Amino acid sequence: MRLTFSLFILLPGYNKCVARNFGHDSVVCECNSTYCDSIGSVSLPSLGQFSSYLSSIAGSRLEASQGEVRANSTGERLRLTIVPYQKYQKIRGFGGAMTDAAAINILSLSAGAQEQLLRQYFSSEGIGYSVVRVPMASCDFSTRLYTYADTPGDYDLHNFTLAPEDINMKIPLLQRAQALSPHPLSLLASAWSAPAWMKTNGALTGKGSLKGQPGGKEHKTWAQYYVRFLEEYAKYNLTFWALTTGNEPSAGMMTNYSFQALGFTPEEQRDWVSLDLGPALHASSYPHTHVLILDDNRILLPHWAKVVLSDIHAGRYIHGVAVHWYLDSIVPPDISLGTTHDLYPEYYLFGTEACAGWNPRNKGVMLGSWDRAEQYAHDIIEDLNHYVVGWTDWNLALDPNGGPNWVKNLVDSPVIVDATRDVFYKQPSFYSMAHFSKFLWEGSQRVGVSASGETHLEFSAFIRPDGSLVLIILNRSSSDILFEVWDPPVGYIPSTAPAHSLLTLAWKRQ
Repeated sequence: MRLTFSLFILLPGYNKCVARNFGHDSVVCECNSTYCDSIGSVSLPSLGQFSSYLSSIAGSRLEASQGEVRANSTGERLRLTIVPYQKYQKIRGFGGAMTDAAAINILSLSAGAQEQLLRQYFSSEGIGYSVVRVPMASCDFSTRLYTYADTPGDYDLHNFTLAPEDINMKIPLLQRAQALSPHPLSLLASAWSAPAWMKTNGALTGKGSLKGQPGGKEHKTWAQYYVRFLEEYAKYNLTFWALTTGNEPSAGMMTNYSFQALGFTPEEQRDWVSLDLGPALHASSYPHTHVLILDDNRILLPHWAKVVLSDIHAGRYIHGVAVHWYLDSIVPPDISLGTTHDLYPEYYLFGTEACAGWNPRNKGVMLGSWDRAEQYAHDIIEDLNHYVVGWTDWNLALDPNGGPNWVKNLVDSPVIVDATRDVFYKQPSFYSMAHFSKFLWEGSQRVGVSASGETHLEFSAFIRPDGSLVLIILNRSSSDILFEVWDPPVGYIPSTAPAHSLLTLAWKRQ
């Protein structure tokens, strides 16, 4: 029998989860205006020790412990060896979306509970979100259909104006999130639809694209709409790191599509970027705003990237390729993400949308679902191991039904708000995100890891800007798995990944 030394640590600022079981395979943690579980700010022990953070189906939630690094191997059958000279992509960040629905739910809480919720995501004692995706005008997670330029024929955008949803809800919450964050937030803008009068179908929903051709007046006005959005948000001291060329362009090519969409083929997107969007941004006050193409499912890769990025005129304005997680289970990451990276290594890959509960067979909110937390962790690890530099969840918060959503496209969220009780529930998926977002700081670089044999474990390793190492390990199997980690300059770390668990190990290397 082998004993491994491990010490449960109560960190400064550590608050235990108030667990509630709603009949699914695990628990949520309940928070209110005066209490919320937290592991506080994390600092690593001295050289020769390691920190471990565990979340599991059994109810652990970022449970912290420390252990001694060994000079010699424990002889464990499974060994994960860190290969620091194999260097890959650097992390940009993790986050979620400030939709109208998310803002409505956050603001439905008392002032104290609102503050707790925002702290959980954005403060240093929270989980360190650094990316916030902001829909430009309405999407399905709105309570009404609107754009910022609904006056027909307004090609000069004289009547462009932000909505009450921006001014009264999203902007104040983004300002509060920024004030809580120790670093500048990376804001990311995505539009769902152009104004109806600019579209072939005369509606925000359904199958339709911009009238005319790239270079024409509708395409030029639509590019200028992006610039006007950046200008208006800048008045509130909110500047955007990036924008996408539009949410899910493939949706706008589908007959009877049920909510806001704007269709583009990859050829149309290429020409719109090169003739309209790129030049408009370049001539604006925001020429350094990153442009991310696609903003759709990876099933469209590498074809979409080939069409757009092979064009030198479009490519010079573009920084990255944005991907959504829907249909990932049927599209191998190597032939989509991997091939795209190999063909166009100078453009980064970035995850811009994911949610559980979107599938008609398994729809809406499931309070306490560990299975959904595993789906998140599996997808994030798979993406990170295929050159993705960040991963953005969908709605930051939803109600117990998974809304509001004007077409009843109800889904799940890591935070569920029950305004009737002035509480919010942190789902297992919240902790799934935390195992990455709290530990993988911007600039962390993925390095190689090799397993000594076949294993059910999924893993990814990073060296952070301060030189420390973070290893994230997912065990989706129903058995505990014993293993050791070998980091040659440091030593051997004995560990166990319990059944259905997510583990973050971190240690200093110098």
